Amino acid sequence: MADANTELSEYARKGLREALVVTRRGKPVLAVTPVKGDWESIAIANNPEFLAILRRSRASLAAGKGIPLDEVRRRLGLEKRKRT
Repeated sequence: MADANTELSEYARKGLREALVVTRRGKPVLAVTPVKGDWESIAIANNPEFLAILRRSRASLAAGKGIPLDEVRRRLGLEKRKRT
């Protein structure tokens, strides 16, 4: 672990440019990725509750329970999208 800390510190100092995958016995167990100012997106994308909401929403949409965008706009009193 001390070796990993030293190497990760070196990557941080030099500036990690792409994801770094850490393996244990040849299998990936961790990904270290550079954060370019949008750490909130990373936190949300890995939040189990948020991921559960996405799964439920996708299942609902797949079951035909979605609302077309034009209907959402109508309900909110927004202008219809102009098609180009």
